[in-house]
Amino acid sequence: MFAKDIDSVPITLGAHDFEKVFSEAGETSLIDLKIDGKKESVLVREVQYHPVSDQVIHISFFKVDLKEKISAEIPVEIVGEQSNELVKSGEALVLTLLNEITVEALPMDLPSEFTVDISNITEIGTGVTVGQLSYDRSKVEIMGLEADEMVVRLDVAEMAEVEEPEVSEEELVEGIEATKETAAEEGEEGAEGSDSSSKESKKDQE
Repeated sequence: MFAKDIDSVPITLGAHDFEKVFSEAGETSLIDLKIDGKKESVLVREVQYHPVSDQVIHISFFKVDLKEKISAEIPVEIVGEQSNELVKSGEALVLTLLNEITVEALPMDLPSEFTVDISNITEIGTGVTVGQLSYDRSKVEIMGLEADEMVVRLDVAEMAEVEEPEVSEEELVEGIEATKETAAEEGEEGAEGSDSSSKESKKDQE
C-alpha cells in the first residue's frame, strides 16, 4: 500500500478474498482494508498476474484522502447494441472512440463507469458525445475533453470485397501448357520407373 508523501507499506492478503472484492469494486470504487485493526480506504492502482497460472501475484493499493480530489480513469460501457435496429440489421456497426475517460473528483464521488446507451440512435454517423454523458456534474469533472467529442458512434458496416487478380489470355494459355508439360514429365518418370522395376524383376527371376 502506498500514499501521497509517505513510504509504501507491504501487506499480505488472500488472493481469493481480493478477487471477490475486486470483481465488484474494480479500479474506481473504494475498498476498505483493515491493517492492524485500523481501516484504510484505498483504490486499486495496479494488479499483476502470473504469466502462466494467471493468478494474482502483486497488487498496488493507493491510500486516499477522502477530502482531497483525485484523478482516475473511468471505463466506458456500451449498452443497447442488441436493441438498436441499425446494428441488428447489419447496416451499422458500433465504433467506440473512448474506452476510458479521465475525471477528477473526491474519492467517494468517483463514478464506477460511464454507461452509454445506443439503443435509440437512429442515424448512421451519429452517436453520443462527452456532453451527453450522464453523471453528477457538481461533483465530477471530466478532464481534457471537449463537450462535443464523440464517445461512441454508429458507422457504416461495409463488406470488404476481395478482388481477384486479372489474368490475360496469354497467361492463361501459358499456365495450361505448363500444366500439361508437368503432367507429361511426371508420366515419363513413372514409365521409366516401371521399366526399371520390370528389368530388375527379370534379373531376379534369372
